[in-house]
Amino acid sequence: MSDTGDGNEIINEFLVESYEGLDQLDLDLVELEQCGGNAELIGRVFRCVHTIKGTCGFLGFGRLESVAHVGENLLSKVRDGSIAISPELTSALLRLNDALRSMLSHIEAHGIEGEFDHADLIATLVRLTDAKADAKAEAIAVALERPAGHSLLGEIMMDQGSVIAADIAAAMHEQQQISQQRVGEILVARGAATTAAVKDALETQQDVRAGHVSDGSIRVDVALLDRLMNLVGELVLARNQILQCTASNGDSTLNSTTQRLNLITSELQEGVMKTRMQPIGNIWSKFPRVVRDLAVTCGKQVTIQMEGAETELDKTIIEAIKDPLTHVVRNSIDHGIESPRERVLSDKPPEGRLLLRAFHEGGQVNIEITDDGKGIDPARLRANAVEKGLLTAEAAAKLSDREAMHLIFAPGFSTAAKVTNVSGRGVGMDVVKTNIEKIGGTVDVISTVGVGTTLRIKIPLTLAIIPGLIITSGAERFAIPQVSLLELVRMEHEDAKTRIEMIYDSPVYRLRGKLLPLVHLNRTLGLARTPWPNEPGAADEALSIVVLQTDGVPFGLVVDHINDTEEIVVKPLGKQLKGISSFAGATIMGDGRVALILDVHGLAQRAGVLATDRDRSAADQRTEQRAAGEPTQTLLVFSSGGDHRMALPLSEIARLEEFEPTVIERTGRYDVVQYRDQIMPIVRLSTVLDGVSSSAGADDMLQVIVVSHNEQYVGLVVDQIVDIVDTTVSIQQRRRPGAVLGSAVIQNKVTDILDIRRLVQDVDEEFLATAPTGGFALHG
Repeated sequence: MSDTGDGNEIINEFLVESYEGLDQLDLDLVELEQCGGNAELIGRVFRCVHTIKGTCGFLGFGRLESVAHVGENLLSKVRDGSIAISPELTSALLRLNDALRSMLSHIEAHGIEGEFDHADLIATLVRLTDAKADAKAEAIAVALERPAGHSLLGEIMMDQGSVIAADIAAAMHEQQQISQQRVGEILVARGAATTAAVKDALETQQDVRAGHVSDGSIRVDVALLDRLMNLVGELVLARNQILQCTASNGDSTLNSTTQRLNLITSELQEGVMKTRMQPIGNIWSKFPRVVRDLAVTCGKQVTIQMEGAETELDKTIIEAIKDPLTHVVRNSIDHGIESPRERVLSDKPPEGRLLLRAFHEGGQVNIEITDDGKGIDPARLRANAVEKGLLTAEAAAKLSDREAMHLIFAPGFSTAAKVTNVSGRGVGMDVVKTNIEKIGGTVDVISTVGVGTTLRIKIPLTLAIIPGLIITSGAERFAIPQVSLLELVRMEHEDAKTRIEMIYDSPVYRLRGKLLPLVHLNRTLGLARTPWPNEPGAADEALSIVVLQTDGVPFGLVVDHINDTEEIVVKPLGKQLKGISSFAGATIMGDGRVALILDVHGLAQRAGVLATDRDRSAADQRTEQRAAGEPTQTLLVFSSGGDHRMALPLSEIARLEEFEPTVIERTGRYDVVQYRDQIMPIVRLSTVLDGVSSSAGADDMLQVIVVSHNEQYVGLVVDQIVDIVDTTVSIQQRRRPGAVLGSAVIQNKVTDILDIRRLVQDVDEEFLATAPTGGFALHG
């Protein structure tokens, strides 16, 4: 490489253009193999190789020129119809692409051509060009041993007396981006042509360049864009401070100037952000080649389809997901899609299908990679996990099918029967999950045996500047990304008291006929135990609800005050807060104070709004049970007397309540509490059933299950409410008549099933039930 700055610049432009051409060449060759002799594609492939050959001749890269020249000869015969497209020819040209790319990479890293042995490739290309040209192939291979910088093509052309202005002009035609003056200087300095010939070449190049698309764009270093983005972020912060300072100022001139500054800053911000956005198709463009090569290696037939290639992402995100997506595509072909013979035996077409789909939703980019292969067998995953020592047999047996699916993300886990150059080394899917989570994304897998597998990736649009809603809660200010915002609701205190309902101790608001789960920000973040409007001690003030959505699930976030919307600059969190899922970052407000940016998804998970993997697996299990015709029961599971697990049918329960110990009174033999205009007896289950005292402290709130019997309320004091589950109830150990019917396995744990009627009868005869025992479907 030349020591001058101008020489380096020319070579860098040559490398960038060549890489772009080879990226397109991959796509064109795969498409050409599928569609046959498309003249336009063939012409584009030929021009790509011809351009690289012509330009590297001027720059003195003789080895690179020689390899490209052999490929050009073959493509020339393909272009004139002498040679037909075949899989062998496509494979050879793809090998040529790889060889050119490796040589370019060496030039980029070291400034000179490396010592590459491409004799076998050269022989293949020459054989395909002319079956009788073995001697010619040998001569070219020998020529590759010439010192770097020696131009074989130039020597051949000189020998034939063919260096004329027209030839130089044709080469210059392909060299669009190189400075005219510098090219002329290089040519004259090398003594490759006369001044008149160079002049003719430059004039030809100028004519061709007129109106070219490349004239409308320039290349900018990413580091420069990053710095520019940071400066714009600081400008936005300064803009926000100026807006806040002038809001109360009566100077009309200053206000109008500030508004003008606001407008210009917003437009500048939008423009700079757009410069960083790239379509996801930029990385998808490499996958047809990857799919084609892997399918050939694995002996499979696979087509690839791509939807939403125009979906745009920040460049940093594009770079971060490139390798994870490649891992997923490779695994889909190697593990997912069957061989043609297996597919035919399974009544499938011999050709497998791989679908890549990208789309924006809720401020995130969703990427789905779907194959129509054999799917993932959860039983096989469990067995592999036990075999590799990742889980014990007992732990594996407790996993639901959905949880077993996620074993593919465990480090060192692989189901490949043998190690190959494609898979089986236990790396790949764990790398996918780690890299996606590093940029704040999530990965999920859904699979059906015999049908196929879909891997879903959700990644945030982590742009430096986003619109946000500023709210106040617990005397602290927070910012909520506006992409998650659906609407704002404000209710007066009296309305809130009647319109907020409690379902299983969880507050909900009926919004246009649909129940909206509510989350109190103060309670969730531990800022204060603010009571709900219908609870004692609630302040007589309006209620502000921010309706948000994440993962397609809407919920209402109750805050103290809704302030305003503004553009916020996202700053990364310090190491002390990085592990808290409720926060996505921080921003500096107009008054110079710091406000935390809420992570809507993490907040919903923390508050229990979103279904966890356990919830989803339980739902899957209920679906399977219904399909099998087994009756299910909805049970309330709770603990009493320490770790003693019990369950009651939910249909027998009126409410769940919490009582202060101070409200408990004594009458006769019973503890009682005044409840809904009744005197409700309190039954401490730990004492009645186990003869032990409750594990709760003397000052702790009492957890009470309220049951209704003959229009009389009875309160059962328990230690903790565990869960509400839908399951079949199979009594495996029956008891003699008493308050406990027997024991069953619920959520993989032994649980006692209570008989409410008998329990009340044992406490006192006056609570004897006359109705038959409630509807359990008991088995065993």
